[in-house]
Amino acid sequence: MTVLPICITGEPVLHRVADPVRAFDEELRTLVADMFETMEAAPGVGLAAPQIGLAKRIFVYDWTDEEGVRTRGVAANPELWIAPPPVGIAEDDEEEGCLSIPGERFALKRSERAILRAQDEHGEAYELEASGWLARILQHEYDHLDGVLYADRLDAYGSKGVAKAIKRNRWGVPGNRWLPGVDDLEG
Repeated sequence: MTVLPICITGEPVLHRVADPVRAFDEELRTLVADMFETMEAAPGVGLAAPQIGLAKRIFVYDWTDEEGVRTRGVAANPELWIAPPPVGIAEDDEEEGCLSIPGERFALKRSERAILRAQDEHGEAYELEASGWLARILQHEYDHLDGVLYADRLDAYGSKGVAKAIKRNRWGVPGNRWLPGVDDLEG
C-alpha cells in the first residue's frame, strides 16, 4: 500500500464531474487499498478519487460512531439520496473539514439522513442507510465526485473565511498537493 499525495483546491480534477468506474479488477483493488492508507495517514474519515488526482467515481469512508460502531466501505459509482437539509444557520457542532482544504474547518448544514447505493471494489452492489455524521461524510465524499467541495456550499460567512484561507495559503491554482505523513497541513 502507498500513501498518495492529496490535491488542494484549485486542481482541475477537484472541480469537475468524475467518470464512472468501469473495471473492477486488481488495479482498482490496489487503488482502494492506497486510498484507505492515504485517508488514515491524513487522518481523515473519507477520501474521494478526485482528491488524489483521479477523475473516477469512487470514494472510501471509515467512521466510528459514539457507541463504537464502525462503518467502513468503498463506494464506486454511487447514488445518494438525501432529504433537504434543515433550515437555519449552521452551528459550531456542524463544522466540517476537507483534506483538499487542509487545516480549515467551517460550519455547514447537511441533511441528517442519507441512503447510499453503490458498488464495492469487487463490483458488488449494496445499500447503506446513514444518519448523523456518517450521513454527513457520505454527502461530503459524494460531492467530490460531482466536482463540488464543501467550501462551495458554505454560507456567506463561511465563504469569506475559506476565501481568505485559500488566498493566505496561495491555493486555488493547479499544482498544489500535500503528502500525509510528510506534510503537516491538517494540524
